[in-house]
Amino acid sequence: MQEKIAYLLKESYPDGDAPSDREFCRIVERRGGSLSHSYFGKLRKGQLTEVRDETLQALGLGFDCDWRFFKPESELEAEVFAGLRFLVDKRAGGISGIAGRGIAEGGLSPDLLNFALDLVEKARQEAQAPPTEPQA
Repeated sequence: MQEKIAYLLKESYPDGDAPSDREFCRIVERRGGSLSHSYFGKLRKGQLTEVRDETLQALGLGFDCDWRFFKPESELEAEVFAGLRFLVDKRAGGISGIAGRGIAEGGLSPDLLNFALDLVEKARQEAQAPPTEPQA
């Protein structure tokens, strides 16, 4: 995490005019997030390594980037694997509906949820369509 924050500060403020911890947290607040300057300082110094998704989302707001940039690679790999498994299950006919649990807590993004719902609707329509005659 420390390396990613240092990288973004360096790239976002190449003149060396990076904001102080307080200024950075004000940027986050102006963009609709919440992050304390002391907590950000600990993240920047590498004193904290495990953080909640809400904190990662605040960092994303502050740096104007996707918050998943801050997630460990293993978590991103797990998310990609889960998405691929979802698609395989859908194509194999194993998906018959979707539960909306966890969406408010950073679960499925609206785009992914809409995509999943479109897939489910298409599967329903295919299941209801009359069978076609095989061609000789």
